[in-house]
Amino acid sequence: ALQDIPKENAKLAISQLKKRGLRTVMLTGDNAGVARAIADQIGIEEVIAGVLPEEKAHEIHKLQQSGKVAFVGDGINDAPAISVADVGIAMGAGTDIAIESADLVLTTNNLLGVVRAFDMSKKTFHRILLNLFWAFIYNV
Repeated sequence: ALQDIPKENAKLAISQLKKRGLRTVMLTGDNAGVARAIADQIGIEEVIAGVLPEEKAHEIHKLQQSGKVAFVGDGINDAPAISVADVGIAMGAGTDIAIESADLVLTTNNLLGVVRAFDMSKKTFHRILLNLFWAFIYNV
């Protein structure tokens, strides 16, 4: 049977995201069997499979009821979900519409870029808080 091959470093990226306390979910148009096989290879427990492109945005809205959602995609079918996610991330080799819909574009197809982006955003936020603290102290 035909089966997709996971992206390079996908398993490592998923484990790194989980170490940071993030919930990982696979949302795909692939059938459940193929999706489950890929998810098992890379360490994702939760799979939402067989989702039509126009339904992906609705699934993101449902996930947002539990908290903030970042969505990573690369194709035209991912563009609606990328645009409604709290943080939409497009892979650099993706379609133009996916890239246009995204808040963040990874320049490579390496999913470790997602981990680096989360780490960088956390460090940036902490730096902003530190700068606000010192600005407040200076101006008081």
